[in-house]
Amino acid sequence: MQVDKGRTFIGRFQFKADLLASMAELCKKENIRLGTFSVIGAVNGVKLGYYKQDVKKYVDCVSLDKTLEIASCIGNISLKDSEVFVHAHITLADHEGRCYGGHLMPGSSIFAAEYSITELLGGELHRKHDPDTGLNLW
Repeated sequence: MQVDKGRTFIGRFQFKADLLASMAELCKKENIRLGTFSVIGAVNGVKLGYYKQDVKKYVDCVSLDKTLEIASCIGNISLKDSEVFVHAHITLADHEGRCYGGHLMPGSSIFAAEYSITELLGGELHRKHDPDTGLNLW
């Protein structure tokens, strides 16, 4: 699918808000149905998921109740069951340089988070269950 760049949004999310929910709320408010994003900043608690391929299920692999820098948070925006769906992967670093990463899950508390979201125009991508992987894929 070929797409064109639409609007670009930059800003920051609210202190102590949930990072994943904040991204989804902004996309719904602005009617962003397809796009990409990046986020930098820090969290003061995070929940990460890991997809276990053998059982075809997301599990919590890391729940950290400490301050961490967001080294990278990237992902995409599409539709699942006709609703806006934010798919985010995140890498975080602690003060000793140890890194943690995975699928961003609900329950990650923002300390500071600056975002850039690019809307894409020219079509829609809908996530549907893929029986081979168990995932909801485009």
